[in-house]
Amino acid sequence: MALSLKEIRARALAKGVCRVCPACDGRACSGEVPGMGGAGTGLSFRANVSALAGIRLETRLVHQVHFPRTGTEILGLRLSLPLIVAPIGGISFNLGGAMGEAEYQEAIVFGAADAGIVAGTPDAVPPEVMRAGLAMAERLGEGRAVPFVKPWEPEKIREKLEMARGAGCRVVGCDLDSIGLVTLRIMGNPAYAKSQDDLAGIIDSAHGLGLSFVVKGIMGPGDAVSCVGAGADGLVVSNHGGRVLDSVPGTAEVLPAIAEKIKGRAAILVDGGFRSGADILKALALGADGVMIGRPFAIAAVGGGREGVALYAETLRAQLEQAMIMTGCPDVREAGPGLLHR
Repeated sequence: MALSLKEIRARALAKGVCRVCPACDGRACSGEVPGMGGAGTGLSFRANVSALAGIRLETRLVHQVHFPRTGTEILGLRLSLPLIVAPIGGISFNLGGAMGEAEYQEAIVFGAADAGIVAGTPDAVPPEVMRAGLAMAERLGEGRAVPFVKPWEPEKIREKLEMARGAGCRVVGCDLDSIGLVTLRIMGNPAYAKSQDDLAGIIDSAHGLGLSFVVKGIMGPGDAVSCVGAGADGLVVSNHGGRVLDSVPGTAEVLPAIAEKIKGRAAILVDGGFRSGADILKALALGADGVMIGRPFAIAAVGGGREGVALYAETLRAQLEQAMIMTGCPDVREAGPGLLHR
C-alpha cells in the first residue's frame, strides 16, 4: 500500500527529526542550530515564510489553459517542474542521526530522479558527507545531481570540483553563505569569504572541467551582479534557510530586485519557505527560473525514503499545475508578474 504524506510526516515525527509542525515556519525551532531551526531568534527563517505568504496570485478563469506545461530546463537540466531539492548534509547532527548519510542521500537523489527533478547534494566537514552524495550521483548517472561545495580554500575547492566531475555531474554550486555556519566553526573548519576575483578563479576552474557553476546565498543585487561578473552560470537567492544570520529579509522580498538586474544573464533559483506548488508559481512570477526546497524534502526522506521524496515532488507538481490553471498560465516559462494580485 502506497504511503500518504500524512503517514510520512507521522513516521518522521516518531524518529524525532524535528517537531514536524503543520506549518513549517521556524517558530518552534528558533535557535536550534545544529538542528533544523534558524539562527538566533529564528526571525530570518520566519521572514522567508511570512514574505511569501504576503504575496497573492491573481485568479483568471476565462482562458483555454487546460493542460499547462510544468516542465522546463535550467542549467541544461531537464526538469518535470522548476524545482531542485536543496542540499542538506550532516544528518548525524542536523537530523539527529535519524538516517545514515548514505541512506539519506540515496532517498533524496533517487527519489528526486523518480519524480523527474534533480537533487542538490551537500558538502560538510566529515568527508563522507560529500562522498555519499557523489556516490549516489555516480550510480544514477546522466548528471542528475548538483553537488554544492563550501567556500573552502581554493585548493580544497578544486579537489572537490574534480570529485564532482569524476562522479559525472555537469553542474556544481557553492553555498557562499556557509561562511556564517555555526556548525562548521564548532567542528574547527570555518569557510572563507570570497572576493569577485576569488570567485572568478573558482568559476574558471569549474568551467575548465566542463562544469556549470552556481553561487548560492545571494540576497542583494550588488552580490548578484558581482557573481555574474565573475562568470557564474546561475545564482540561488537564499539566506540559507535563516540559519546563518538573524534579522535578514525573506528571500521573496529581495528576489524581484535581483531578477531586475540579472534576468537572462544567469539562471535564477530561490529557496526559503517554499512549501507548495502555488509558492513555486509565486517565485516564477517574482522573477525566478526555479525553486529549491530543503526541509520538507528532509522530512519526506526520513519518513518515507525514496518513495516519500518522489511523492512530495509529485504533490508539488500537481499543485503547481492547479495553480497555473487557476491563473491562466500555460507554461512555467511564461510565468511573470502579471500572475500576481496587486
